[in-house]
Amino acid sequence: MTAVNATLRRSIAAAAVALAVPALSSCGSNFNAPTDQVYTPGIGVNNRDGSVDVLHALIVSGEDGSGTIIAGLVNNDQRNDDALTEVAGAGDDRSIAVETAGAPIEIPAGQLQQLADEGSVTVTGDQIQPGRFIELSFAFERGQTVMVEVPVVSSEHPDFADVPLPS
Repeated sequence: MTAVNATLRRSIAAAAVALAVPALSSCGSNFNAPTDQVYTPGIGVNNRDGSVDVLHALIVSGEDGSGTIIAGLVNNDQRNDDALTEVAGAGDDRSIAVETAGAPIEIPAGQLQQLADEGSVTVTGDQIQPGRFIELSFAFERGQTVMVEVPVVSSEHPDFADVPLPS
């Protein structure tokens, strides 16, 4: 009789473990699990709302009052080219002046265009100071406009020492 009780107890324990393992191992594994989310550890900000992603956007400032906008622009449309036609201050920061040399800036279909390579988008205004955030709108040729609050960082940061700055 004790052998039957021991066998029954072992069977019940094995069944309990078999039922508990899937329940315990599924913690945090759903469609919104952190491991399924895009995470970019960096200073800049990202906006993936439209057909062109604005990635790692920020302003590099060599002195208060001016800076260079850098961002990676990714055209998610695999068939149609797009172009950055305008960058402007928005909201409380609409008074800042933005100069886009060579506009429109072409973004080939399915490709990345890096604004930092040329230093072609510069800003001036009292708000441009390291540590602050500036609201900008990025307008694209195919009709999309993206709003982004970008941080202002110092050109003394080692990651941004090579960014061309306005004179």
